[in-house]
Amino acid sequence: MLVVLGLLVLQEVLTRTDVLPGGYFPPASEILRTLAAEVGGDAFWPALFATVRTWLFALLVSVSLGTAVGVLLGLVVPLEAFLRPVIEFLRPVPSVALIPLVVLTIGTGAGSAMFLACFAAFWQVLVPVITGVRSAPPIALDTARSYSLSAWQRIRWIQLPSMLPHLATATRLATSTTLILIVTAEIIIQMPGIGYEITMSRSAGDPARMYAYIALSGAAGIVLNLLVRRLEKRLNASHGVGGTR
Repeated sequence: MLVVLGLLVLQEVLTRTDVLPGGYFPPASEILRTLAAEVGGDAFWPALFATVRTWLFALLVSVSLGTAVGVLLGLVVPLEAFLRPVIEFLRPVPSVALIPLVVLTIGTGAGSAMFLACFAAFWQVLVPVITGVRSAPPIALDTARSYSLSAWQRIRWIQLPSMLPHLATATRLATSTTLILIVTAEIIIQMPGIGYEITMSRSAGDPARMYAYIALSGAAGIVLNLLVRRLEKRLNASHGVGGTR
């Protein structure tokens, strides 16, 4: 918080002293006043809810699908080896490059933004989950076999708990990735949300309102990341990760 406050003060001083051009960089105090005024306006809450709703759906889909496929590939080594070239081919493809294709096939609704976000976040979840499933201690697996535990019991009590820290880290990364891609899609495709308000403010020549919504997207990212971290701690504690059991 002190770093953020220091940056705001620095930007205010640089703009007031004409080091930064005020037409492109309004003072921080003006941006904050504009943001406060927008809270009571007609566009603020619909834009925020639209972005958060799409973000939540995209995160749930990408994490659920990435976890399910990652566990399967982590357990079935030959299948993962067979699909590895496909994974390595698709994983580096930037989601932004797919926007023209997505617009032509899906349209300009929330489904387009959700697909782009899911495509990017899916790979961030898939690869760590595969690694996590295979990170189970061999001694623990050998001990489980010596006690005649079934394959499902070994997965349930050894391999899945070993995978959870990797999944938690991947989910944190996916949280930011999905939000970035959704706001980007809203800017480029011009669909309702925070990104759309940023575009409209720029087109109207209102930099203070534009920066206000940019600040809103950053604040939303901080809040969502804190919520995911809290969920991560509860998940790890409930499964005995990190020495809680």
